Amino acid sequence: MANQERPRVLIADDREENRYVLARALSATGFQCLEGMTGAQALAVAETQPDLIILDVRLPDMSGYEVCQRLKANPRTASIPVLQISASFVSPEDRVRALEGGADGYLTHPIDRTVLVATVRSLLRMRIAEANARKSATQWQAAFDALAEGLAILDSDNRLVRWNRPFESICSSAFVPSKRGAPWPFLAPLMGQDEVPSLAGTERFVTEFSIGGRSILLSLGLINPESQHSDKILILSDVTDRKLAEYALRTAEKLAATGKLAHSIAHEINNPLEALTNLIFLARTSDDIEFVQELLTKANAEVERVGRITKQTLAFHRDTQLPVSLDVAALLSEVVAMYHSVSLAKQVNLVLDARTGPQVRGYPGQLRQVFSNLLRNAAEAAPRNSNVIVRVRTVERHGIRGVRVTVHDRGPGIPHDIRKRLFDPFFTTKELKGSGLGLWVSQGLVSRHNGTIRFRSSERAAAHGTTFEVFLPEDHLPVSGEAAEPVYVRTAS
Repeated sequence: MANQERPRVLIADDREENRYVLARALSATGFQCLEGMTGAQALAVAETQPDLIILDVRLPDMSGYEVCQRLKANPRTASIPVLQISASFVSPEDRVRALEGGADGYLTHPIDRTVLVATVRSLLRMRIAEANARKSATQWQAAFDALAEGLAILDSDNRLVRWNRPFESICSSAFVPSKRGAPWPFLAPLMGQDEVPSLAGTERFVTEFSIGGRSILLSLGLINPESQHSDKILILSDVTDRKLAEYALRTAEKLAATGKLAHSIAHEINNPLEALTNLIFLARTSDDIEFVQELLTKANAEVERVGRITKQTLAFHRDTQLPVSLDVAALLSEVVAMYHSVSLAKQVNLVLDARTGPQVRGYPGQLRQVFSNLLRNAAEAAPRNSNVIVRVRTVERHGIRGVRVTVHDRGPGIPHDIRKRLFDPFFTTKELKGSGLGLWVSQGLVSRHNGTIRFRSSERAAAHGTTFEVFLPEDHLPVSGEAAEPVYVRTAS
């Protein structure tokens, strides 16, 4: 409003006595009045942005209907309330014509002073409310566009109602219809579905897809879970940089694990090499042919032992491009064998209790990394002359058949105050010896196999120790590194 103390009202009427009566009534109640005698004058004064216009239907140069239509067609004056008045056009049809032509109110002579003032104030309140609504809409749209995520609102028929600029940027202009309310046929293909899935309650549909070389996380949910015909909110998040960072962290952890494994391999190879050196020395200093042949046979056995260790090491790090059927017990047997010397150095006994037969689909290299990390942590936590027990069982959880692997140590237990942070990246209790990435990476790799990893721990003197449990479903294909399979997530209402 131009002047909060004295709102400005333009009175356009060719009869001076009418203008006088109207102006006197309004001035007495705090309004500042401007006057015009013709339609042209009314249009000119309207450019100065009065707060309200009182417009007589009968003017000398053009009708009040035409003046009103021009005012509403002009963006500069379209929001100014127009109150049309008339002494001649008093029929219901005249009133309808004025209101349909854009007028915000219509009064006929004789006009009661209190009705006039009340009507003007009502129209001004309406204008203030509309101005506030436009301001809020502008602010909301600015905030909507400033979000990093791409957001879109879809109606119950999956037609785009509104979207922000990041949404358009992520999808590119080829994916966004030219006008709101148009069907968006690209939504289902982006989800990897034949049609947009139906949702109920607080259920959300979540998946990943790739577009333009970028990894996009898609989430679809209901705005009003209690309505059967609720609009939907679609959120697109560009997770490319996050995935690259996570890959770098996983690589760093794998390199760290490789370094620790190299230490273990050195122990494994050192023993047969030392024996081989002694056998060669004895063979060189002996003239007994039979004794030398016996020494060479033993030396050959030690060389074969080194060869087996080398093959185990190569197999340990070799991974497949596609998921394969895995014997979890056999895979864990390899991991236990690789850490045998390290456990002996710590005087910790690794015990594998595995039932034959448990099979899952997965990436052997990734699961070796998970179990290596758990086994190494357990061996480091276990006291001397104790056992680290690894068990493999076929179980059923929530109706899903799978393989459960537990790694148990009799260490001091995990303090309560750090248990919630155990799977956080860079959190470590090993100070300079740990990267703080092992369990975080392991959790990600297990999740990629549609599995779960959890632990229980006790610090009580009578039953101290920690058990980590990994559950891997039998019939669920693991997720590739590029994209996640679509899942339904039910959130708390």
